[in-house]
Amino acid sequence: MKGIECNIITIFPQMFVSPLGESILKRARENGLLRVKIYDLRDYAGNKHRTTDDYPYGGGAGMVMKPEPVVRAVEEINKKSVRSKIILMSPQGKRFTQDMAKELAREERLTFICGRYEGIDERISLYFIDDEISIGDYVLTGGELPAMVVIDAVARLIPGVVGDQESVKADSFFSPMLDYPHYTRPASFREYKVPQVLLSGDHEKIRLWRKKEALKKTMEKRPDILKNADISEEDMCLLKEIKRERGY
Repeated sequence: MKGIECNIITIFPQMFVSPLGESILKRARENGLLRVKIYDLRDYAGNKHRTTDDYPYGGGAGMVMKPEPVVRAVEEINKKSVRSKIILMSPQGKRFTQDMAKELAREERLTFICGRYEGIDERISLYFIDDEISIGDYVLTGGELPAMVVIDAVARLIPGVVGDQESVKADSFFSPMLDYPHYTRPASFREYKVPQVLLSGDHEKIRLWRKKEALKKTMEKRPDILKNADISEEDMCLLKEIKRERGY
């Protein structure tokens, strides 16, 4: 089992203990499919005060993470024969998508640099990383939570991590559409009933219903996805049916 090695550079290593020690990620680590090593950036500060930040040149509010500790940590990680892909978690990076998760899942080694404070010295971004990733257009207190999000999304794509790989393929964003609705027992809850088609046992009708509902959800919640999706002839027929039902 090949799996992926994830290295995390952070000044708050304890933040990763619980998320990586529960549920699917815990099992993935126990089975050797996800190997995680956390590097405390303060260990690479090079001074007795373990300083990893300083005042910004030119003045301004806040502190900036120094380049030397980060580069020392990256060089330590890259001493191995297989070079790691170096990723800076930053609100200025490319927005993270399922397609990016698929690309990263093909890597053997990944390293996540978790920024803090007002940001990280620009020379890190310019000369020492391979990619810069954001999980959305908002600002968090640091790169730790975004790194966890990316690791979780990537780990799910490693064969063997999720027991039923078909369930991964059915996830929203794995295909060009949002996921179809899911139901379980009881068939009737208060006055709300499970759609009859799901109880019919007719697999073809169920497949078409699920595809139609996925298209309907995507049309309602994320029409932008449909604009760029590779639509099949069957999808087109179902979309026309949905539009007829809605009177447009």
